[in-house]
Amino acid sequence: MSEEKGSRAQYDSTQFEDEVASYPQRLHGAKLTAAIAFISGTGFTLFGYDQGVMSALLTANQFEKVFPEVITGDGQPANHANLQSFLVAIYEIGCLFGALSNLWVGDRLGRRRTIVVGGVIMIIGAILQATSFGYAQMIVARIVTGLGNGLNTSTVPSYHAECSPAAKRGSLIMVEGSLIAFGIMISYWIDFALFWAKDSSVQWRFPIAFQIVFAIIMIFGIGLLPESPRWLIKAGRRAEAVAVISALEDKPPSDASVRQSFHAMNEAVELEEGISPKGKAALSELLTGGRGQNFRRVCLGVVVQCFQQITGINLITYYATLLFERLGLSDVKSRILAACNGTEYFLISLLAIVLIDRIGRRKLMLFGAVGQCITMVLLAVLGSINNSAAQIVSAVLLFVFNSFFALGWLGMTWLYPAEIVGLRMRGPANALSTASNWIFNFLVVMITGPSFENINWGTYIVFAALNALIIPIVYMFFPETAGRSLEDMDVVFALAYNEGVSPVAVSLRKDVPAAGTPEADRILGVSNPDAIREDSNDNVNKEEKV
Repeated sequence: MSEEKGSRAQYDSTQFEDEVASYPQRLHGAKLTAAIAFISGTGFTLFGYDQGVMSALLTANQFEKVFPEVITGDGQPANHANLQSFLVAIYEIGCLFGALSNLWVGDRLGRRRTIVVGGVIMIIGAILQATSFGYAQMIVARIVTGLGNGLNTSTVPSYHAECSPAAKRGSLIMVEGSLIAFGIMISYWIDFALFWAKDSSVQWRFPIAFQIVFAIIMIFGIGLLPESPRWLIKAGRRAEAVAVISALEDKPPSDASVRQSFHAMNEAVELEEGISPKGKAALSELLTGGRGQNFRRVCLGVVVQCFQQITGINLITYYATLLFERLGLSDVKSRILAACNGTEYFLISLLAIVLIDRIGRRKLMLFGAVGQCITMVLLAVLGSINNSAAQIVSAVLLFVFNSFFALGWLGMTWLYPAEIVGLRMRGPANALSTASNWIFNFLVVMITGPSFENINWGTYIVFAALNALIIPIVYMFFPETAGRSLEDMDVVFALAYNEGVSPVAVSLRKDVPAAGTPEADRILGVSNPDAIREDSNDNVNKEEKV
């Protein structure tokens, strides 16, 4: 008990309070939460816009004039289908390398500075794309843009999750998923508006350059926001972390809730850094088990990102206009339907924001996978019939597929990896999970063109089978994270390890103690939690003296 009092006394020391007060925050409470959601969402609007913008440009006459290699069909060289797919898919390779670079730069720079670097690289890439005059230049430009987007997509979800309250974290981060769809929708409508500029290269240069607007908003907006409190603790800046937690919860630093949040985060860091005294996570730790279950948790993050891509969503996102043209529709009608498809996609995704914390992650993922599987089966059947009635129903089913995906998988795979992995490995794990997204994104986008050229409607059968595969794996291996803090998930996995049971079963229980409590400390194997708290406050005081 005396140790507890000593720890609390140091937390409440005048010196520590003065240090906390030296980090005033511009925003507090709901306003700060909303600002973080808006700026994080802007990053994902940029991501969605960049994904969708190429859909209609591939068949725009001015784009084909500058890049004749993307023209496919009768009378064109056989390799043009591959060149068209490569032009679209090479962006994912840039994203892959950007995500993997986060293994080394993410925890060094911190969440905010990494996002700024990613935004600047995306601006450079967008300028190079918009000024391209040849196929090779466009390829290089899309790789550069992808590098920036890879950095952002492997950082923004972690930053947002680490700054969000547990009760609302799911809905707040699902907003990011909706804003991906919002960005896709905007890109489709801008492409359609510029379709009529048939005598000028503005027809395709402006849509590509427009993404710079989102990047600028993100870069300047992130400068007004605080750093992640969990990263600050990890970096040894504990007083600043308390100031940020206080602002996020809109309570004074002395409040019991702020104290518990700080101690839960600090104990997680101290416990994990006990594995590596230098504090820097070794990549070999990704393969460890024990109470932390790092390998299992990292695999879940990697697999869920893979699953998002093998559903076949980017079959539609990147090739929506081409898919509608394959159904016999004109250029104009195809573009209108693609834009309407993107709009419906965005509107349905808003439902997921409401449902995610009420229904939970597992049920939405299962619901989405079942619906997607059935839709792909129906598309294959109708594709084999190939008459006007079948084509109309197929067009409707492309909307239906997007609806199931928007509810179950659109924002989910950016939320789940950030929730499921412990703080120490969150940076490297999110880099790997995002890299998984881009590897399989590249695979899907690259094979789509040649696949339709060779097996036509059989392509839908492949994706139906992949969606069917997802269902049992999610049911058996994916724990529920709804309603739990990020540190609570450490307790869930440690308790499952201690009892020798599945983390899925433990995650569905109601008797799991909250992180930061004595019961949770015992589960985690923290022999003297008060000593950890005292040591952390001693470290702060030492830093102040220096």
